[in-house]
Amino acid sequence: MKKALFSALALALLYGCASTPTDEAQPGAAAPGERTAPAAPVTTRPVQPPVGVELGSPLKDPSSALSKRSIFYELDKADIKDEYRPILQAHGKYLAERRGTKILVQGNCDERGSREYNIALGQRRAEGVKRMLVLMGASESQVESVSLGEEKPRCNEHSEGCWSQNRRSDMLYSGEF
Repeated sequence: MKKALFSALALALLYGCASTPTDEAQPGAAAPGERTAPAAPVTTRPVQPPVGVELGSPLKDPSSALSKRSIFYELDKADIKDEYRPILQAHGKYLAERRGTKILVQGNCDERGSREYNIALGQRRAEGVKRMLVLMGASESQVESVSLGEEKPRCNEHSEGCWSQNRRSDMLYSGEF
């Protein structure tokens, strides 16, 4: 209570002591008949994109394979289907061309199975994607893999359609995680 009262009193004192300069005392104001120097030119710089992502990046282009970031799996499986290989090839090539870029692979599972089983399965899924990216040109140090188990579902309903959305590996580039 005393602190609040003291703060309010100090604020009122500072506000009450504030004054505005008169026209004569304004800095930068020219006296009548006096010439002023032209203002210095303003320089601008382009805004830098987040680390690892360029402006007009193919990572954000919906027509690019790089915009696809999820690999889906069958129940209790960690093997990568052939339909996802072109996506992994594109990401591997992208990482090979940009050695400073890093990616995080998150392995996910549906809610079925024990917590321990799902953590282990999610890790196998993430490690499988990491191996593929390294085979496609990325370096080991660019790719980190983690398992989220069933902790980060994409869908919360209790149906096969929903569970199939949760059995996935997600790829996140630096600046996104």
